[in-house]
Amino acid sequence: MVEAQFYTRTGGNKVLCHLCPRYCEIGDGQTGFCFVRKNEGGTLYSLAYANPYAVHIDPIEKKPLSHYLPGTRILSIGTAGCNLGCKFCQNWDISKAKYDHERAYSFAPEVVVQTALERGCPSIAFTYNDPVIWAEYAIDIAKVAHAHGLKTVMVTAGYITEEALPIVYDHMDAANVDLKGFTENFYRKTCLAHLEPVLKTLKTLKQRGTTWFEITNLIIPTLNDALEEIRDMSKWILDNLGPDVPLHFTAFHPDFKLMHLPHTGGDILEEARLLAIDMGIHYCYVGNVHTKEGNNTYCPHCHMLLVRRTWHAVHEINLENGCCPECGERIPIIESTTAQRNVRMPMYEVLN
Repeated sequence: MVEAQFYTRTGGNKVLCHLCPRYCEIGDGQTGFCFVRKNEGGTLYSLAYANPYAVHIDPIEKKPLSHYLPGTRILSIGTAGCNLGCKFCQNWDISKAKYDHERAYSFAPEVVVQTALERGCPSIAFTYNDPVIWAEYAIDIAKVAHAHGLKTVMVTAGYITEEALPIVYDHMDAANVDLKGFTENFYRKTCLAHLEPVLKTLKTLKQRGTTWFEITNLIIPTLNDALEEIRDMSKWILDNLGPDVPLHFTAFHPDFKLMHLPHTGGDILEEARLLAIDMGIHYCYVGNVHTKEGNNTYCPHCHMLLVRRTWHAVHEINLENGCCPECGERIPIIESTTAQRNVRMPMYEVLN
């Protein structure tokens, strides 16, 4: 085990973790809400350090990121545990797991980076469960990755404290933040968390301007699918983050504690996408369903097709020096300098 950062000792062998807004006070021999930060004799340890549960190679579009290194592969790793309690969690088998080192894989930061280099992945994703809870491991991987010219991606719910955020995100090149809904009631009842810390994370990332980020909203029938809520969320994004932050509306499938709810229909996803675009968001996408236009990137000025995608496959990219070739509009897409142009098909690979 590696000693954790982001904690203080409070006496009587207790510690206070201040990595996420839960501020868990953890007694000797206990773990926090996340299951992976354990107090041993008044010292907080990270059980997850170098012990991932899942290691895959994915298309970066699966994160989802549509404007960061499109058409490239990304080495993706995740551990056990989570600092949220989402009833709809689609990775619940690991996010709700208490640490079992027999199930975990030994994967030191140097080995993670070497694997990415050997497999031709220009970036590494911290994903599947929420990497905030294993920030020390992610930071150490990022340091080695950057020394070898690789990029790092944080796929997260954005549930992190204001004091920990800059320390973590100083090492993150890109992120996808899961804005799970836009009411406190939804966050409190369905995620066992709160909305405001996530909004603060998004505003801070925008203000810092050093980490590219996109937003995902999983639309769940009857829980957060009201168009008024989607309108309120879109307005908040426009007012606080601007029109160029990509927004992904993705489909829910019944899982974990919400098996009784139906799949999200493609019609509501497309309605949400068009609503957000009509309100002024320039880049809006649909995910987890087949769609005619919802995976593509269009120029917000002249509407030319710029990036053609099917599901997680990128077929063509039509940009000239980062601009629309038709009207010259600057498009906020960070392209890979090494990836082959055109006809880029997704490549999935399970490494464990």
